Amino acid sequence: MKQVAAVLAMLTLGSLPVAADTIYQMTAQGRQVVIQRSAIVVQDDSSTLTYKHFDLPERRVVKVTLRKGILPYQVSSSTPVERQEIVRSWKHFSYRATLTDPAGTTTALFNLYLDFYPPGGRGSLLESVPPRTTLPVSLSQGGAEEIDFAKIDRVVFQGEHLKLTLRDGQELEGRFLMPTEKPAEARFLGMTDHYDPASNEVFDFFLPLAKLSEVRFER
Repeated sequence: MKQVAAVLAMLTLGSLPVAADTIYQMTAQGRQVVIQRSAIVVQDDSSTLTYKHFDLPERRVVKVTLRKGILPYQVSSSTPVERQEIVRSWKHFSYRATLTDPAGTTTALFNLYLDFYPPGGRGSLLESVPPRTTLPVSLSQGGAEEIDFAKIDRVVFQGEHLKLTLRDGQELEGRFLMPTEKPAEARFLGMTDHYDPASNEVFDFFLPLAKLSEVRFER
């Protein structure tokens, strides 16, 4: 029942009383078509238009770059207050969790997701290894599973070993399953309460799995 309520709540996101940047494109027939509502444009130059918006299926904020061609794009810009309202809506509908490192330092995040980087690097690893809101696990009892964040209550990290408590009370153990054979660093990323709506990034905090002791998801 709770899952149904969550889905219905997410479906109302597009009708929330918030207003931010709206992106239009003029068609060859001279009609103005809405490309994206409730977005935040972070770059608009002669060749590209880049904006952030909320992706409902993954429940996270994504960044999109449009290449400008013959048919022009137009942007109806929002005020700083309207952009703050959009970020508040992201906080409400995205995955939220508290991350704890081995020293006991805790950080509360929203728009939580998992991404993969070169070891110690800053750029995205590969387009073929996309960010996700699932946790890939090789289970101790056999088999592997991509566990959706919506099902997880808590993850305890003991080196490469994981202990998961699911929201239905089930307990699982295993190890993190890297979705690539290339050297990579898995990181949890998200937004803190200090996130700047004008930021070019969709996160302002990250922590590698190797530096985590616990992730506790909010219901």
